Amino acid sequence: MASDQQRHVRRSPLLFTTPLVLLAVLALVLLWEITRGNVTGELSRQWPWRLRLMDTDALGSLLAVALAAVLGRAQYARTVRPALGWRASWVPGAFAPDEPAWEAGILNGGPQHAVVERVEYRLVPHDRAPGAWTDHAGLLRELAAMGLVHGKHYRQMLVGAGFPLPGATGYETAPHGAYTQRFVDEIDELRLRLRVTDAVGDSHERVMDLMRGARLERPGAARSGLIVEPGV
Repeated sequence: MASDQQRHVRRSPLLFTTPLVLLAVLALVLLWEITRGNVTGELSRQWPWRLRLMDTDALGSLLAVALAAVLGRAQYARTVRPALGWRASWVPGAFAPDEPAWEAGILNGGPQHAVVERVEYRLVPHDRAPGAWTDHAGLLRELAAMGLVHGKHYRQMLVGAGFPLPGATGYETAPHGAYTQRFVDEIDELRLRLRVTDAVGDSHERVMDLMRGARLERPGAARSGLIVEPGV
């Protein structure tokens, strides 16, 4: 079973790296000015000690502003961080009136919207080796080769780059797929690797097994109900 912990995979170069670089440059300039100010006598009139880059009062103010920008950005990034998750249950009527299907949806439980950057899938068939990561079209080809027909044995929504995931006030999900009992019997895991960009340009990724709990929650099993996987 693959780990499904959400990961912070990339920070925005503009909104994260630039303030840090500015802070580092100002800190170096301040260090230079402090060192230069401690040089006295004839040496202070020689090169490079006579080089004055910036007034220390103005430099201190700029340094405080840069530090506030870095800390403020870090706090805001934590506030708007998405919480990727999924929700699934057995629901009748998706393929036939009396046939239950395992329906799964994805959600963003964070306070702000997130935009899908990339979606990939990986199949783990029953008693077979896991496949490679692939896109939506590749997933359909792999399933077709196994005799599973889209629209008959399953439905897999096409979610591409740019798809918005609004911040959730509850557990309302965006439908992602529906799977028949035959599909659940033949596929041990259907891993979804979802990468999104948040409001500050950082990228987050989570791998979710959409088949997790399907056999345990199958109608007639000892347990039944709803599987909810909140973001971490």
